[in-house]
Amino acid sequence: MQIYNNKAWIQSLFLISKADTARKLAPLILLIVVYSLLIAFWELEYLHLGNNSWVKNIPTLHSLLGFAISILLVFRTNTAYDRWWEGRKLWGALVNNSRNLSLKLNAMLPEQDTETRTFFRNTIPLYAKVLKTHLQSESTRLALDEKAHPELGNIDTAKHVPNQVAGLITHRINGLYKEGTITGDQLIVLNGEVSSFTDICGACERIKNTPIPQSYSAFIKKFIFFYVITLPFGYVFTLGYFVAPIVGFVFYVLGSLELVAEEIEDPFGYDDNDLPMQKIASNIDKHIREII
Repeated sequence: MQIYNNKAWIQSLFLISKADTARKLAPLILLIVVYSLLIAFWELEYLHLGNNSWVKNIPTLHSLLGFAISILLVFRTNTAYDRWWEGRKLWGALVNNSRNLSLKLNAMLPEQDTETRTFFRNTIPLYAKVLKTHLQSESTRLALDEKAHPELGNIDTAKHVPNQVAGLITHRINGLYKEGTITGDQLIVLNGEVSSFTDICGACERIKNTPIPQSYSAFIKKFIFFYVITLPFGYVFTLGYFVAPIVGFVFYVLGSLELVAEEIEDPFGYDDNDLPMQKIASNIDKHIREII
């Protein structure tokens, strides 16, 4: 995720980053400009269409459709941002719940029980790390801690890894209750924190596995395409050959909105504007080791 100064106008205007839509759309923008020049030459130099031609009425169609395309793009970007922000709130909740679970365990566990403390010190941050790899659909690698502990050998990477890590934590807490280390009331308190991990994982999976319907996304792309390629036909009479850069700029604006929506609708990927899950997981690990 990119960290930037939102008050730096000069930098925002002239700095082209890897995530900048101009870089990604450059080939298509160039193609649209060349296409517009060809249409302008065909109409002005070859067909010699005058102001009385019916083609000059095409801008009326664009005026009518402009409102519709603006509403669609606003809904598209708002929906994508809602998904991105919900993902950020879920990972923020994971940070807080990990801290709360650690604080409660630190208060409940005996100081001399170093083995149990080491287990939770390693396993609680491990949940955030495996959730990150799970959401990014990578093969989960469990060599994440400085010191490995035997319980990690029970994890099957071919299965749902976050559930297995949550199961390890739940099993250990239940064992503490059976041993009499914690009371029934304390077990209930801790169970709520552990259950919240699975709730967060399920909510993240819902965002990951439920993209914007393909028919809606495809319709917007087709709408933008046909809207842009018909622009030169009518506006060439008032703009002349200047219609080419203007149409290219219109495509840049409309295409960028769709491109930004595509990037942020899945906040768990590798794009520059996706959530910094690795950094969040590292912060969780740091804070848990400070608490326990």
